[in-house]
Amino acid sequence: MLKTVLAAGVAFAALTTPFAPAYAEEDRPAAANEAIGDEIIVTGSTRAERRFDVSYAVNTISQEDVEKISPVNFADLIGQLPGFQTEITGGEVQNIYRIRGLPNDGGFVSFQQDGLPLFHENDGVFFRGDAILKQDLMTDHVEVVRGGPAPVYASYSGAIINAITVTGREEARGKAQVTLGDTGLYRLDAYQAGKLATDTYYAVGGFLRYHDGYRDNGFPNDKGGQIRANIKHVTDNGFIKLNFNYVNDHNVFYLPIPTADPRDPRKSLDQYIDYFSGTMNSPAFRNVNLKYRDGNGVIQSGNSDLSDGRHLQIVNFGAHYEGDFDGWLVTAAAGYTQGKNDFTAFYSTTNPVDGNAFANGYLNRAGGAPFGAVRFGYVLSGTTTVYDPYAASGLVMQGQYRDIHSKFYSGQANLSVARKFDTGIGTHDIKLGVYGSLYGEDSRTLYQNYLIEVAGEPRTLDLVGYNAAGQVVGRVTDKGVLNYAATLNQGDSDAKMFALYANDTWEIAPGLRLDGGIRHERYSYEGWAALTEQANLGDATTLADDTTRAFTGVIRNQKLKPNATNWTVGANYDFSAHVGIYGRASHLETPPNVQTVMSINPTIITTVADQFEAGLKLSMGRSYLYVTGFYTNFDPLNASFLAFDPTTGRNDVNVPFIGEAQVKGVEFDGAWSVTPWFTLNGALTVSDPKYKNFQSATGADPEQAEGNQIVRQPKIYGNIRPSFDFSTRDTDVSIYGRYTYMGKRYVDLYNNTALPAYGTIGAGVTVKHGTWQLQVVGDNLFNAHGLTEGNTRTDSLSGQGSAEAIYGRPIFGRNFRLVIGKSW
Repeated sequence: MLKTVLAAGVAFAALTTPFAPAYAEEDRPAAANEAIGDEIIVTGSTRAERRFDVSYAVNTISQEDVEKISPVNFADLIGQLPGFQTEITGGEVQNIYRIRGLPNDGGFVSFQQDGLPLFHENDGVFFRGDAILKQDLMTDHVEVVRGGPAPVYASYSGAIINAITVTGREEARGKAQVTLGDTGLYRLDAYQAGKLATDTYYAVGGFLRYHDGYRDNGFPNDKGGQIRANIKHVTDNGFIKLNFNYVNDHNVFYLPIPTADPRDPRKSLDQYIDYFSGTMNSPAFRNVNLKYRDGNGVIQSGNSDLSDGRHLQIVNFGAHYEGDFDGWLVTAAAGYTQGKNDFTAFYSTTNPVDGNAFANGYLNRAGGAPFGAVRFGYVLSGTTTVYDPYAASGLVMQGQYRDIHSKFYSGQANLSVARKFDTGIGTHDIKLGVYGSLYGEDSRTLYQNYLIEVAGEPRTLDLVGYNAAGQVVGRVTDKGVLNYAATLNQGDSDAKMFALYANDTWEIAPGLRLDGGIRHERYSYEGWAALTEQANLGDATTLADDTTRAFTGVIRNQKLKPNATNWTVGANYDFSAHVGIYGRASHLETPPNVQTVMSINPTIITTVADQFEAGLKLSMGRSYLYVTGFYTNFDPLNASFLAFDPTTGRNDVNVPFIGEAQVKGVEFDGAWSVTPWFTLNGALTVSDPKYKNFQSATGADPEQAEGNQIVRQPKIYGNIRPSFDFSTRDTDVSIYGRYTYMGKRYVDLYNNTALPAYGTIGAGVTVKHGTWQLQVVGDNLFNAHGLTEGNTRTDSLSGQGSAEAIYGRPIFGRNFRLVIGKSW
């Protein structure tokens, strides 16, 4: 299927790097017909260079690229690049970003704005970079470094995703656009930029959005928006820029759903919970009663609303200065972010089970049936209305409501100095820098489990015990709750970190260059975690409060002082302006994050990734091909996980697997300009992601994981994107398509249950007439089926008992969007 994908790529414009001199926006190469090797690149480099000249893999995504890709979320956009395997099915934010060779769901990808992170660590408490940095018209372009020098230019990073914001210039300009979607999407984007005074410019913009959602929650999926603004003053030798961000957004999180009957995996559950529109999110969780015992022994209760989703609020202020002092290039940047994340979601836990089997599990349990019951039956929760599972699927299932609250702050600053020196053998371009951050976060987490029907927007159920006379003698559940406070955590953390870094680019002769960089980081963490114990809240009429977690009133103070040293060495040789080769070795160390000191008994590991790359570069006019071979050894790989235990209702079954990940492969990044009006872009990654040398201390068999394919990582993935562009008088027309392929993956370490390969097709057309623009775009036009993950709470070790997943997170079905815009 993927044999038609011959080359890979995303059209390139210009590029700015973290803590590197930015060129003026009006000086960026903007012509669509420019030679592809001539785009300006400074990401991961001391100063501006041609993309063709650098010795690492880089990409730029312009607003024109965004328009043609027309992604459903930011992960969908990044997933069009080679080497990035993303999962886009969680909703608008908190999706999966995997960089080739690094087995992690996003912790090794640094999200930045204008070269500076908004939060120092890549993952906060249930949020990551795509939640606090959102794509809109205020993003001029997005710059991406894969591997290469990323460990020297950012912390925890095998890749850097850097959004460069629009800035003003002499001519006023702006744009507004309205997006309407058949999934109940209503979105307004706008920006305005121009001149304030002599040598002083402004830009301001953002978006507002309301979205019912790609799946039927019974309430809106997304509501909110962001605003960003900056003021830039140009000096005689550089510039000063001040910026402001504000985000206030609600985003509902989609979790896996059952897709087939575990009693007969050939039998679809589509008629009960639709593959494309179904979700376990439900209005039944709009007014959840949370109950737990505090540290003073007092039972607390409160309400929570699933429709709040991930409600993230942040404010960020920043400043950026650049100046050239007789060849000494000085760059200084600083920013401060403060925010909070209130997160509610309904997570999957165990597979659906036969209704009678579930009830009989209590009737026949050791020690006798609770309450002396002789029979159990189902009612709609909080009522006496009988519910018969066999009038529907015959199944019932469990799910876990999560209520999480966190506050966080992050101040970060960078100062660097660069200078180019002529020597007897070529030139050295040396950069020295210092980076520091003060940051922290707290959290309060409560999970409780529910019994629900197998249906989209499910109702909650009560399992009721009856005596021989048919009288109610007790309830396993309480208004649908199987376990109150199954998980309960609270803690606080603060961190200080300091980094020194240096880089030298040595041009020995024209076309021959060596470069190397090093970064040393020191961290200091302090925090506390509240201890818990098992408790019975004392309601004798239900089992739901018999085995809850409760605070003891005791806290555990913790400190940690990790450090890391990262380095990179690269070489580049260009045979001509059209053919070149390069090689690179990088060493990445990732210390434990700050959440470690507000966790009970955390696993403390500093992971190390050694990455090796070799590339071939071919460029001719508007066509190009970059081929990069790579090998990564990741050691130690902590593949441990907490599994859901249905007997306790807690995520407390610790299955530790420690070993290595070895990944080798090749990626293709290309564009073929067949004619001036037809271009074929593509990206392809072929790799062999393996587990090696695993050990387990709990009796699980590590030999069954040896040499297996890494969980949820395919051996082949990529896309191909044809584009037809032509003009008729004063109207420009662009017709484009996209075929995206995801290879076979597995849900478990033992590779017992597969996530089958799938491919989707999308297409769109854009018509521009004067200052007006009209776009129509569709995704997954043929309703292809595909799962991006299984049920990670229960299947991560040995699968789902079936050859192919019967519980997972499906891709979105066919959907369309209409975009109407006007520029000025």
